[in-house]
Amino acid sequence: QVQLVESGGGLVQAGGSLRLTCAASGRTLSDYDMGWYRQAPGKEREFVATVNWSGDNTYYAGSVQGRFTISRDNAKNTVYLQMNSLKPEDTAIYYCNADPARGGLSSWGQGTQVTVSS
Repeated sequence: QVQLVESGGGLVQAGGSLRLTCAASGRTLSDYDMGWYRQAPGKEREFVATVNWSGDNTYYAGSVQGRFTISRDNAKNTVYLQMNSLKPEDTAIYYCNADPARGGLSSWGQGTQVTVSS
């Protein structure tokens, strides 16, 4: 099973930017479709963005479309989430997810906190 560690979260003012990083170990990242999810206080975890195993296809939640960009570097076993024009409603714990491209159980990281002040 792949192990995932997120980093790059922090406190930023509205309109600012952050780049989250998800570092994978234990497996080859190119075997997985990768995604970012988030969970705000008192709310369920929600989908943010996903990129397929090769990086050719991406998909975003409507709330982040045009502001966030997901990308991956399989050679570095790393996935990124570039977040621009951040809003207070983007405040949440952000989780990295690895979903095996050929099926099987997915893996989660421990999360990184993003706080956007108004």
